[in-house]
Amino acid sequence: MAALVVADHDHATLKPATLCAITAAQSLGEVTVLVAGTDCRAAAEAAAAVAGVAKVLLCDAPTYAHPLAEALAPLIARLAPAFTHVLAAATTTGKNVMPRVAALLDVAQVSDITAIIDADTFVRPIYAGNAMATVKSADPVKVLTVRTTAFDKALAGGSGAIETVEPGEPQSLSRFVGQELTKSERPELTAARVVVSGGRGMGSGENFRIIEDLADKLGAAVGASRAAVDAGFVPNDYQVGQTGKVVAPELYVAVGISGAIQHLAGMKDSKIIVAINKDEDAPIFQVADYGLVADLFQAVPELTATLTKP
Repeated sequence: MAALVVADHDHATLKPATLCAITAAQSLGEVTVLVAGTDCRAAAEAAAAVAGVAKVLLCDAPTYAHPLAEALAPLIARLAPAFTHVLAAATTTGKNVMPRVAALLDVAQVSDITAIIDADTFVRPIYAGNAMATVKSADPVKVLTVRTTAFDKALAGGSGAIETVEPGEPQSLSRFVGQELTKSERPELTAARVVVSGGRGMGSGENFRIIEDLADKLGAAVGASRAAVDAGFVPNDYQVGQTGKVVAPELYVAVGISGAIQHLAGMKDSKIIVAINKDEDAPIFQVADYGLVADLFQAVPELTATLTKP
């Protein structure tokens, strides 16, 4: 067996999610990593240095300057027949590219896997994580996306060979127009050790300063429930949940979040969950390790002030 991992990267470094996908792939045979981009040899060298990576396929071309699915999918599908499994992290890029790869190969994708039982059998969450389905695939090439919170990051220590592959033909189905990047000194949400999230109970976007002050004291990332995002309190990239980002930090602090199943699906694997809510019957308390029934506008500033004390 042989597994191909599609790297998610910024042309210079691998994103942490890719390291989790590599860990998943190691149980499926020899691991090859595909790095497609522009001036991305540094990312390929980073992939080659990951323990367990036997080979890196480097495809450096202007076509892959941005991870457009319409450009990447044909390249991956062309390489796929040499492998038994093709994997990518279930990030925004992975969720966009891999279904197209599966369609081109005429196979069924197995999405968001959390465990690998054998080469054909995988476990994935359904019903917003309230049940786990065991799925067996008979396809000649298994196309998988990996829930990164379910696998540890692969460590450094490898010395894989780097091999150049030819790019595909330029495509005209889509073109890159532009992007707006959110810059922050706080940790990236999906990679943070500590996350502080606010919900509808925050009342307004201005009140999120309470959350941000606490996050800064803890060195944490800031998240939010879908209700808070839909209300316009914070941008979409703050959203944690089934339709947002899936996180599993060492500490997750949920402030003013009721705990709808869609939100729980994105954070219930956190090591320690602390909930602050004035509603003692809020569902969030059912998964919390520590719960505080209190007015968040009083409790959170008090907590922040306590952390400030020498």
